[in-house]
Amino acid sequence: MSEALKWSRPAAGREPAAAALLAWLADPEAPRLCVVTGGAGCGKSTLLAWLIGHGTREGTQRERRVHGFVPLAGESALTAAWTLSQQLMVAARTPGELVAALAADERRTVIVLPELHASKDAAGVAELALALLELPHIRLLVEIRSGSGEAATLTAAPSAVMDLDQPRWTDPERYAAWAAARPPDRRVPLERPTRTVDLNDPTAICAADPWQVSIGYERSADAHGGLRAAWLRAGASLTRELSPADRAVVLLAALGDDADPRLPQTLAALTGGAAWQVVWRRVRGDVRPPWPGPARALSSGRGQLAGKLVVADHQDTIRLVDEADAAPAGRLPEPVQGTRAVAATPEGDVLVLDAQGRLHVRHSPSAPRATGLAALLADGPTPLERLTEAAQTQLDGAATVLSFCEGLLAAGDATGRVHAFSQADEEVESFAAHLHEGGVAAVAALRLTPSKEGPGIPLIYSGGYDGTVRVWGPGADPLASPVRSRPCPVTALAAATTDTGPVLAVAWGDGLVEHHTVDEEGAVRAYWPGAPVHALAVTGAGTLLIGTDERLVHLRPARKAGEVVTVMP
Repeated sequence: MSEALKWSRPAAGREPAAAALLAWLADPEAPRLCVVTGGAGCGKSTLLAWLIGHGTREGTQRERRVHGFVPLAGESALTAAWTLSQQLMVAARTPGELVAALAADERRTVIVLPELHASKDAAGVAELALALLELPHIRLLVEIRSGSGEAATLTAAPSAVMDLDQPRWTDPERYAAWAAARPPDRRVPLERPTRTVDLNDPTAICAADPWQVSIGYERSADAHGGLRAAWLRAGASLTRELSPADRAVVLLAALGDDADPRLPQTLAALTGGAAWQVVWRRVRGDVRPPWPGPARALSSGRGQLAGKLVVADHQDTIRLVDEADAAPAGRLPEPVQGTRAVAATPEGDVLVLDAQGRLHVRHSPSAPRATGLAALLADGPTPLERLTEAAQTQLDGAATVLSFCEGLLAAGDATGRVHAFSQADEEVESFAAHLHEGGVAAVAALRLTPSKEGPGIPLIYSGGYDGTVRVWGPGADPLASPVRSRPCPVTALAAATTDTGPVLAVAWGDGLVEHHTVDEEGAVRAYWPGAPVHALAVTGAGTLLIGTDERLVHLRPARKAGEVVTVMP
């Protein structure tokens, strides 16, 4: 072990207790719950602080590693779940979503919960702890004062219990030396600031301590003009380190149309200096215009579908909405069961990938069809149909993700391979490359056009469950290094050649969305919607659409100072 990672002795002669905790962490046969109890002032929090301080260091041995912790004084189950989701790099709006997200990642995870007895919702936090323990890869260390009902609830589960009031957990000589050298203890329990915040004032809540605002809204029965619902929808993002302007953007993007009609403009006025401006947002329950349902797949229209957004929901309904204001613009008449991905084409068709890896072509009712003599002459397969048929034959149901751009069809599979198909005269060319360890989570096809002549240079971006984003030119060798890498999976990609140049958008498993300008400057804008992101789309104007289970949000990169931004009601 390196000098930097040596573990110091714990304070107050707690070496026996510390040795027992380290042994518990390393013992695969030990109960996965350890409850540290004892009376007030016996040193429970000090012992856990020692463990957290050492166990969270980079390079700590696997069997001693602490992955997440929440000092629970003043916290609720909801705010504890938000804190853990940030530390464990998952996107979760609720305790239930946190448990579901951690269930999907079976790596060993150690969580420490100090001071459960000082929580604002001790019963709710205990319930969360027991729910986490249902996951076989979770190991949980909880501190709680002896004699409480929650202590009885936790210790009723299979657990190792350490009562620090018992003398066996203390070295008496070291404790005496520590006590003699220790100044009088004048500490008071640490809680979040309690200064009153006006929960009806958007300016105040965007500038206040977000954790205090969260607890205030959780306890309040008042709607506060719609601010309460919006805050709790996006609280997992709003509690991050954000400026008041960026917090106002996130809050505005979560605001329903049943909110006080003055709030959108009030919040928009607070966003000066933020990285984003909200063009419009649709939230579950909205009616003016209606929310189009959970956005599981998105595609921005081109050509015949220019100005339209293709939205696929969880029930396989594929809708068209207006990119300018989210107004309904129709739906595809023939649903595809198990829709997994959609891709709009300039001819007005929509490519659909289903859960069995099959490709389907659907024609939008709003796009023109050939009639009369033109329809009689066009009795053979279209270039798109030939391309789709060739891809279908070669992929043979292996595709899990799909993208399309100007005659370039891209797909990825569960083995980490990315496939490309393009039309060359009457033939279809195909290429493939192994780009990821594990499955491909998303692909985005793009053509870089150096001039107005020719079809442009094909590029395919791919994102994997291995936490990497790679770029590949079909027919060329893949780059050795990813263009982006993070310790969580990619959940969605989108790319487009926009009015200001090529743009790549990436959504990650922890809820982060990144907007990259693919040029020499390489500017990156970040956005945290506060919910798991299922789908992205980039428009020709360079704006970004983000789809989650409860919201569809249209964002524009921030404009220059002095420009007027119109906010949709």
